[in-house]
Amino acid sequence: MAPSIENMTQNKAAQTVPVQAAPSKKSYAVEVQNLEVFYGKSRAVHGVSLGIAEREVTAFIGPSGCGKSTILRCFNRLNDLVKHCHIRGSVQIYGNEVYDRKTDVIDLRKRTGMVFQKPNPFPKSIYDNVAYPLRIHGVKKKAIVDETVERSLRSAGLWNEVKDRLHSSAMNLSGGQQQRLCIARAIAADPQVLLMDEPCSALDPIATGVVETLINELSKQVTIVIVTHNMHQASRVAHQTAFFYLGNLVEFAPTDKIFHNPDNKQTEAYVTGQFG
Repeated sequence: MAPSIENMTQNKAAQTVPVQAAPSKKSYAVEVQNLEVFYGKSRAVHGVSLGIAEREVTAFIGPSGCGKSTILRCFNRLNDLVKHCHIRGSVQIYGNEVYDRKTDVIDLRKRTGMVFQKPNPFPKSIYDNVAYPLRIHGVKKKAIVDETVERSLRSAGLWNEVKDRLHSSAMNLSGGQQQRLCIARAIAADPQVLLMDEPCSALDPIATGVVETLINELSKQVTIVIVTHNMHQASRVAHQTAFFYLGNLVEFAPTDKIFHNPDNKQTEAYVTGQFG
C-alpha cells in the first residue's frame, strides 16, 4: 500500500532536513548556501545549500509549491519583482555573489538566460527576436548581429526551418518553434547559465523531444538548470537531480541514483508516483 502524505509528513522535519549535496571534484557554476526565501512572514524555502556542476543539466523536481521555481528565480533575481519577497543566504554564479549590493542585475540576467513555461516570443520578426538581447546591450554592428542570429538559431536547431523567412513575424511559428526561438534568444547573449522553468509543459510530445535533444546539445556549452514536473524528462536530460518538498531540499544526487536507488524514502515515493 502506498504511504499517505500524512504518514510521510509526520516526521517531515527529520526527513527533510536541508542538505548540502553536490557532485564532488567538479567545477561549480552555481553555489547556493543556506538560501531562505520569504514572502512576507511566510518562509517558502528553508536553508537550501547545493552546488550545480558546470556544463551539466541539473533538474529540480518536486510537487507544485515545493519551492523549485522560487529557487530558480533566485539565480537571476527575478524574485526582486515580487512584492514582499526577501532573500537570506548566498547565491554565487562563477564566484560572483548574486545578492551583493554591487551586482549589476542587468548584467546578471545577461549571464543567466531564462526560458519560461510558455513560449513568449516578442511581437517582432524572427530576426529581431534573436537580435533583441544584443541591441539592448548596445551591439549595433550589423555583421556581428547577423552572425549571432544565425549562430543562435543554428544552436537552437531552428535555422534550417526559418532561414528563408527571418523577417516574418515570430507569432506565425508553431508552439515548438516558438519555444526554440525563445531558447535562441536566451543564448544569443552568450549566457554562462541557462535557466529553464518547465520549458516543455505547453508542447506536444514531438516538440518536447526536439527541445530535449537541444538541451542535451546545449549542455556541452552552457550550464543548464531545468525545473520540471515530468519525471521521464528529468531522467532523460539531467545529469544531476534535486528533489524538493515543502521548501526543503530532500535529496540531491546523480539522476540515475535519484530514480533507481534514492537514499530518502520520500524521494522514492515521489519518483515512483506514490504522491505528488
